[in-house]
Amino acid sequence: MDSEADPRVLVVDDDPALAEVVARYLRRDGYEVDYAADGATGLERALATLPDLVVLDLMMPGMDGFEVCRRLREATAIPVVMLTARGEENDRITGLDLGADDYVTKPFSPGELAARVRAVLRRTASQAPPAPVLHGGGVAVDTVAHRASRGGAPLDLTAKEFDLLVCFLTSPGRAFRREELLETVWGWSIGDTSTVTVHVRRLREKIEDDASAPRHLTTVRGVGYRWEP
Repeated sequence: MDSEADPRVLVVDDDPALAEVVARYLRRDGYEVDYAADGATGLERALATLPDLVVLDLMMPGMDGFEVCRRLREATAIPVVMLTARGEENDRITGLDLGADDYVTKPFSPGELAARVRAVLRRTASQAPPAPVLHGGGVAVDTVAHRASRGGAPLDLTAKEFDLLVCFLTSPGRAFRREELLETVWGWSIGDTSTVTVHVRRLREKIEDDASAPRHLTTVRGVGYRWEP
């Protein structure tokens, strides 16, 4: 690779030995790697340098990975791969809701992490950017500022709720299968589609007059969901 074109990865982890192993594997794959030893420094460096991807440890003293991811998502769409020492489902769901693109549970193979980084970068590079501002059903979404509103009032959406709404508004009238939404929004080719069901329900509660009888985010029986303008 030409060094000027090498993707840049920021590793944020309070374990320097682990971070060094991760950095070595990523550099071997042709990435430029920077390192931050705590969440606050990692957030500051990410916003200042805008790397192509952030590898983010979940459990750090002070500002943890959840808070770093939340603040990153308020300002940028930089892909995030989370590292967690706990295999608990709630941790993974919380991280993904905040906008993480993938996660790896410790202990992990550095080769597996490098493969996840490659996959996330391929996926995000192949996605066409949505229109700057999307409208539908009284909802407005600014994809650049990462803000959403309904009837002029701000909507408090998680990162995945926001991405799900963008997906529907980008293709109004199209019926999406749950499996398709799982791959498009979460990046999972396989997984539990109940994740989609739960997020659709939460999204309806925020954008519909009556979530039990939705007018815009409708169910297509036997298929999945469709956005009705």
